[in-house]
Amino acid sequence: MSGKDDKIAVFPSRMAMTIMKARLTGAQKGHSLLKKKSDALTVRFRMILKKIIETKVLMGQVMKEASFSLAEAKFTMGDFNHLVLQNVNKAQVKVRSKKDNVAGVTLPVFESYQDGSDSYELTGLSKGGQQINRLKKNYSKAVELLVELASLQTSFVTLDEVIKVTNRRVNAIEYVVIPRIERTLAYITTELDEREREEFFRLKKIQKKKGERRAAAELLKAEMALEADGNYDSPANLLEDSRDEDLLFDN
Repeated sequence: MSGKDDKIAVFPSRMAMTIMKARLTGAQKGHSLLKKKSDALTVRFRMILKKIIETKVLMGQVMKEASFSLAEAKFTMGDFNHLVLQNVNKAQVKVRSKKDNVAGVTLPVFESYQDGSDSYELTGLSKGGQQINRLKKNYSKAVELLVELASLQTSFVTLDEVIKVTNRRVNAIEYVVIPRIERTLAYITTELDEREREEFFRLKKIQKKKGERRAAAELLKAEMALEADGNYDSPANLLEDSRDEDLLFDN
């Protein structure tokens, strides 16, 4: 293998090829699942973003109405802050949290609820009762919107971080892990093919050597058989006879 870190350091063998194919299948399946998770989280992220924008626009209108109703109530019955503070001993509007699961990601969800009766419901009976009731309704709606906005923004930040991490994993698998495994498989395939060619060439050389030895053994056996019959001439005698025949024809 080369010294570059472009493939996994493995010994090229059939077992290594099987392991790499299994790893490639697992990486492709993991990439597919993470891609689907990223797409689902992105869809939910965009929905939350759209809802945040709508809630903020509505929040501006509600807070504007609540501030105007507060000014109307103060104009009608004067400063009534001390009356409200005297009647309140605990919070009537409380917030509870629950969890929402989106593609394996836990998102916190906040919701407001009324705990107990309204301790300052009799405030404003003498004068300005209508403005007081309108003021309570407007600010109750504002508190509900604030809680909803806090829940949306918390989910928005959580999803933003999870989407970044998931996209990094998807890109790492797609552009680093899978290409590295594929290059390793290509390297193992090349090495195994080269070994097969070497083995084929070696077998051909062995067959050739065996054929030469077999031919030599058969030639030696034939010479020994001729010598045993008495009709065997050595190569030197055959050469001498050929020379005598040439001289006879020349004369």
